[in-house]
Amino acid sequence: MESGSSISDSIDKLDYTSDSGSDYEATMIAKKRRKQTVPVAQPPKRPRHNAALRGMSSLSNSPIPTTPDPSLQQQQQQSSQGTFRQVSPRPVNAGIQGISAKDIYDAVFSGKSAMVTVVDEWLCSYKQGREAGLLVLINFIVQSCGCKGVVSREMFDSMHNADIISTLTKEFNEDSVNYPLSTPGPQLKRVKAGLCEFARVLVRSCRNSFIYDEYLFPTLLALLTGLSDSQVRAFRHTSTLFALKLLTGLVEVGVIVYVQLQTTQRQCDMEKSKREHDRASDRLEELQATISELRENREELSSLMNSTFRGVFVHRYRDRLPEIRAVCIEELGIWMKSDPEGFLNDGCLKYIGWTLHDKQSPVRLQCVRALQGLYQEKEFIGRLELFTNRFKKRILSMVLDKDPDVAVEVVNLLLLLQQTEEGLQEEECSHIYPLVYAEHRGLASAAGTFLYNKLKSVIATAKKETDKSDNAAFLKILISFYIQSEFHEHAAYLVDSLWGAAGSELRDWETMTGFLLQEAGGLVYEEEGALIDLMMCAMRQAAQTTPPHGRTQGKKMLSVKDKNIQKQDKRLITTHFIPLLPLLLAKYSADAEKVCLLLKAPMYFELEMYSNAQWLEKHLDLLLSQVCGIVEKHTEVTVLEACALLVGSVCSDRYTFSSRARLAVSQLLDSLAEYFSTYQSDLLQGTADDDDDSYSAISALKRIAVLSSAMDPTGWKLFNSCLEMLKSKINSGLLDKELMVPALKCAAFHLMWAKVNATNSKPAEAELIRLKKDVRSFCRISQTCLSLDQAEIRDQAFEMLCDLLLLYSVNSVRSEPALQTLVHLPSDSLRSEMAAFLLDYIFSDTEEAEEDEEEGKITLLQKKRNQLAGYCKLVIYGVIDLTAATDVFKHYDKCFKDFGDIIKETVSKTKLINPILSAKTICLSLQQLYSEMLTEDRSKRNLTEIRDLAKRLAMSFGVDLHRARKPVVALHMDGIRFAFRDVQDGEEPYPNIPFLQVLSEFSFKLLPKDRAQLAELLKSECPSAALSWPAVRMYQRSLETRSTAKSREQEERDDTVSLQATPVAKRRRTTAKGSVLSSVKGLELESSSLHSLHTPVLTSTVQKQPDKAPGKSTTTESDIGSGITELGSEDEFSSGLQMRKVKATKRRQVLPTTEQQDLTSHLSLLSLIEDVSEREEPHIEDYESDSSYSLPSTRHTSLSIMDELFD
Repeated sequence: MESGSSISDSIDKLDYTSDSGSDYEATMIAKKRRKQTVPVAQPPKRPRHNAALRGMSSLSNSPIPTTPDPSLQQQQQQSSQGTFRQVSPRPVNAGIQGISAKDIYDAVFSGKSAMVTVVDEWLCSYKQGREAGLLVLINFIVQSCGCKGVVSREMFDSMHNADIISTLTKEFNEDSVNYPLSTPGPQLKRVKAGLCEFARVLVRSCRNSFIYDEYLFPTLLALLTGLSDSQVRAFRHTSTLFALKLLTGLVEVGVIVYVQLQTTQRQCDMEKSKREHDRASDRLEELQATISELRENREELSSLMNSTFRGVFVHRYRDRLPEIRAVCIEELGIWMKSDPEGFLNDGCLKYIGWTLHDKQSPVRLQCVRALQGLYQEKEFIGRLELFTNRFKKRILSMVLDKDPDVAVEVVNLLLLLQQTEEGLQEEECSHIYPLVYAEHRGLASAAGTFLYNKLKSVIATAKKETDKSDNAAFLKILISFYIQSEFHEHAAYLVDSLWGAAGSELRDWETMTGFLLQEAGGLVYEEEGALIDLMMCAMRQAAQTTPPHGRTQGKKMLSVKDKNIQKQDKRLITTHFIPLLPLLLAKYSADAEKVCLLLKAPMYFELEMYSNAQWLEKHLDLLLSQVCGIVEKHTEVTVLEACALLVGSVCSDRYTFSSRARLAVSQLLDSLAEYFSTYQSDLLQGTADDDDDSYSAISALKRIAVLSSAMDPTGWKLFNSCLEMLKSKINSGLLDKELMVPALKCAAFHLMWAKVNATNSKPAEAELIRLKKDVRSFCRISQTCLSLDQAEIRDQAFEMLCDLLLLYSVNSVRSEPALQTLVHLPSDSLRSEMAAFLLDYIFSDTEEAEEDEEEGKITLLQKKRNQLAGYCKLVIYGVIDLTAATDVFKHYDKCFKDFGDIIKETVSKTKLINPILSAKTICLSLQQLYSEMLTEDRSKRNLTEIRDLAKRLAMSFGVDLHRARKPVVALHMDGIRFAFRDVQDGEEPYPNIPFLQVLSEFSFKLLPKDRAQLAELLKSECPSAALSWPAVRMYQRSLETRSTAKSREQEERDDTVSLQATPVAKRRRTTAKGSVLSSVKGLELESSSLHSLHTPVLTSTVQKQPDKAPGKSTTTESDIGSGITELGSEDEFSSGLQMRKVKATKRRQVLPTTEQQDLTSHLSLLSLIEDVSEREEPHIEDYESDSSYSLPSTRHTSLSIMDELFD
């Protein structure tokens, strides 16, 4: 396109003159912009000719002047020396009745007026007097910058742009640095949209008239160019946005003029091609005149665009403010797409290539979006070939961008690249495939779309060789990808990523089951397992419409349409799988892994459909028969738990077929109980004749124990047998975890179901007494198990104790007075044993060191978290004293990574129960840690760990100081008394005074009047000789003023007692005699505060099986790109990608000497003007960037663990 030739040439010319070296060679050298000064006569007021504008565009490193006369440069030099002329402002519309600047401002930024009407009113004013009309428009721009100053008519007539800008800078409101385009919240979007719309409508309304009057747009753009070079951010930001939007409008007009010129030229050529006697001379002259006029218009537009591009864009695309850089790149993308002949060349593409390395993600985001608009047009691909080869490596690396939004758009861009003729190599695609397992759902979905299109292209290529349907071929290749990706446990994330693009293929249940039931020529063993995994995940996705763990994005309500789709999918799943599920279970009943997955299928059914027709009940019988057969075949806990979960669902009272299901399961339990009872005596005495019989009896007990979580086992009366077996094994010392673990489970479930039955049936008092006796007996046995050497037995006993103590607590029978007899409180010895278990096996790393595999460590950590949550529930629901939480609080900082969310929730809930007692407990936990430290050698003492814990616990009191007032004061009072307690025999004088350093970490939570009272208490408690001790003075200063973190650290360096760090010694097991619970019995929970607590979820009976999440990525996250770079010319596009870093070079700021005091009185340089050094053209240094994407966490999120464990 010829319309862009002058722009392209100007850009190329600019590149060779403004950059030393080639275009992509990064040799930007910091230097001051010099104004060329030529002493000549007084210049004219305003430009009037095209030559003026063309001469104005020749200065690329200074604001565009308003006249070609060199005398303008003399006046600019004079203004830089401070020769400002003060002119009193006067009304903008003097002498002309029309729209005012304030009217335009209110209409534009309120969004309530039609923009065309506003522009038309201003054009009427401009037609009456163009100087006055332009003055109104200029004052509107000044007001849009947030400036309170006004450009008067005298200033406009007698001053140049640099002088006007300097005057406005002095009159800028120094009270605030805010301006309209910095407005926070949703108002910013409306303000920016209004300003951009005004610029667009202004150019459109003037495209056939005032654009070519050689006054309005040259003058306006000259002023905007000057403002865009201002040190005041508001001027620079607003003027840059407005100027670039005007340039966008001019580009659109230029394209229209080019089309008109081409059309007219063709008509003229056709007229000339006619024979001489057939030509219409008048018509030919008219066409030639039109061509001449259009060419002049193109030259005028090209001059305007050149000057604006070089005066605004070239300098502002690397502005210090990321919002300005983002606007520049966004508009450049529009220009390239609208006028490819003028802008879609290497000279402009290099700016996008350089800013792909920008430190700020919004700028990188605009770069990628601009490229998306270009790669969407197939006719642009050839022009982009050099750019693609040069920057493809950089684009591929950006899929790991720290900002997920940028990474999402990059993946979408690469999808467009993949669809071109050259496409992406398989090695390049491998950068994107792992992102389907990413934590961010938007990024994973984008990667899923890319994978789907890639797989479809492979299928289309191989379709000629196979006769399979598209869905069958897709499933085959997806299974192959899933197996080769080596993320075998994360099918849920793969399905969730593909759900938006491949939803129809993943809902093809008929094809999937056809593959699985095919006898010959079907899938191999590994492929069958992968397909079952994918199918179950697809069923869950269709039935629940929720992402897997780790990808939850807030609470998103389903629309009515989505709910209808969900119901339809669930109905289709049910009707398809009801007759086929028994067949699938029969085929894979011997394979534990596959059958575990298939047993989840009924969880996604509409189970009510089993009772809709008699022929469906037949399938229910077949299903139950297969489940019972699987229970008899397997002893793996995972398989039995899956069967128990299914049994619990179909035996629910809400279904009419539940009695039929209970009958089938009861028959199974009858046979298992009978078999166990047959060999019970032999197991007790250890006289079993055959090891096979003993193994079968133990296996039967395992099955009964697991099924007891779903069915009431009290009818088989196995409690006494299990208890006797546990006593026998403990007394003999022959510990058998295969027997004792299911025995503990079976006995505990018996007591739990007995409590449920007692609540429903109201038994006699004698029955309740007998049940309580059984509970007491079980607790004694379990307490003994806590100290055994078998980890599985210890863990099972601890979990069952947590649940039973909760179920038989005071709060559990508060609404049932008749069941008060069942209340069982743990003894002091049991509390001590449980506290010792907490310290020795949950907060200890001994077992963790034994696990070598990552999966084993994750399983062990999950087990510990479950046990800690069970203990914390006992504290929260008042089963054990709140002071027992000290053993938990002491590890808040040390174990924050693994247990921080659980401990934080416990601290929060204890504050709701009894705020003051909770604060005292926090203080007590710190006192205990301090006392333990004193038992160590003096050279190894260190308060750092205790103070870090105090800092973290102090944050739990929240930001409302009035609400936390009493608890915080109580904590300080306890701490002061502890610091100055009476000296015991044989102790050094006042050993606890350094504890005041720990207490000072809570001082910032005190109100001023409480500080004074505590200061008086300190003086009364502290001996006069100790007032000068460093710890006392430090605590006194913390009470005097609210110290910042920085000042407190300085105090630590000045006043901290010299204590050397040492690893914390291993915790000693506590006993009933020395336990915290027995020594602080005066602190009791208020029972009335527990009424509002809901019934807790039991630790050991939770049957929910969360999906395993992929492991976390260990790569360090950082912003991709840490600077803007110029890397070479378009001739060097094919060279290697160099990442570079911008470092600003400082220069001295020069202020006008004669006006320095006046400027200081009107303007706050710290609030309005940015440091000149921050805007300098930067030096560039090599750097390396590092980024990563995140896989979903392997643990529960804080929300899910709290919902599941604390209810």
